[in-house]
Amino acid sequence: MFDSTIAVISTALSQGAISIVRVSGDQAIEIVQKIFSRDIRHVPSHTIHYGYILDDDKEVVDEVLVSVFRGPKTYTTEDIVEINCHGGVYITRKILSLVLSHGATMAKPGEFTQRAFYHGRIDLSQAEAVEDMIEASNDTASHMAIQGIQGSVKKLLEPLIEDILNIIAQIEVNIDYPEYEDVEQLTTEELLPMTKQWLTKLDKILSRAQCGQLAKKGIDTVLIGRPNVGKSSLLNALLEEDKAIVTDIAGTTRDLVEGQIHIGPAQFNLIDTAGLRKSSDAIEQIGIEKTQEKLAQAQLVLLILDGSQPLTKEDEDLLEQTKDKNRLIIYNKKDVKSEKHPDGIWISAQNKEIDALLEAMKDLYQQDVLTEQPLLSNERQIGLLNQAKQDMLQAKEAMEQGVEPDLVEIDIQAAHDHLKEILGEVHREDLLDTLFSKFCLGK
Repeated sequence: MFDSTIAVISTALSQGAISIVRVSGDQAIEIVQKIFSRDIRHVPSHTIHYGYILDDDKEVVDEVLVSVFRGPKTYTTEDIVEINCHGGVYITRKILSLVLSHGATMAKPGEFTQRAFYHGRIDLSQAEAVEDMIEASNDTASHMAIQGIQGSVKKLLEPLIEDILNIIAQIEVNIDYPEYEDVEQLTTEELLPMTKQWLTKLDKILSRAQCGQLAKKGIDTVLIGRPNVGKSSLLNALLEEDKAIVTDIAGTTRDLVEGQIHIGPAQFNLIDTAGLRKSSDAIEQIGIEKTQEKLAQAQLVLLILDGSQPLTKEDEDLLEQTKDKNRLIIYNKKDVKSEKHPDGIWISAQNKEIDALLEAMKDLYQQDVLTEQPLLSNERQIGLLNQAKQDMLQAKEAMEQGVEPDLVEIDIQAAHDHLKEILGEVHREDLLDTLFSKFCLGK
């Protein structure tokens, strides 16, 4: 399928200590040999060689280290050569241009990983984990990515796939050899418990997958409260920077102000919102509408109340509006508190006394996602697992209505195919092209 030798700059194209031009394919060694001062045609695999890159006039372009990796024990299973050059943008581009002019073609985004997948070195879930590692923004995300690279998703799904294959095989035997007395006849009464047990296993995986997605992408955390209770001061204290405007004037925050913090294993995506109140100001009203939208989507709500004043009607409304949300109730201005309030977390955002809140947020997300148990890593995988669940639920409902096993095999086979699609063993070429096109160049 891949008959060309590809090349690209694998490092960020900016000034730095080094850059790497990566070349992969049958002609990788031969092409680099044409522009390198030393003979690398017969050197052992996984060796590094010092020398110079030369232009077509044999003028020295750069002093480099060339790494030679011979297939199949490489990332793509093809021969790979990496030119480690000085990190100037001009020099790096010139070396890539020389490689391309001697027979290589420019790699597409994700093409190195795509070749690794098509050559059977990794499955599709491992390929996605490579991109997850590049995009990881916290310890949890990187841990999940390295598990994925090591094949954790396949290990997770193999028992489910094996159970389905056993069911399908038994149904097929009953269809093909009904006359054989020594072949156990699989009835609906026997198949239904097996199906329910399979669905229970799948639900456990889905539950942990959703939890893992929270840890990987971060918890969308909305700060809400009526105007002037200290939402912006709290955001600044959490971020340890003056990102939001703080004044004594109610309604200062009219748009969403965002930032990220890490507490323990969890990443919190903080969103400071406009104070919720009735307002005749058109701009402020737009901000309030955005607040309501974000509140509906929030995975965690930090409800901030003014600890120096009695609860107002607006406070009571917010308490009622968020009662079914995952929330923390925070009383600000503990240094000047004068009223008795129900239990909550007391802080002073202005004085940056927020340790009690940080501890509460940490305790709220003491998840088990950092254990050795594998997880699905992205929406595509979770979506396909949900499709497999729906297939098996259809089969279960049909059996409960008395439909014979051989007639529900289509749904069971569909569930099997959706699981296989997660690993890329069943796939559509156009979907794979779209998936790999989202990868960065050089990977």
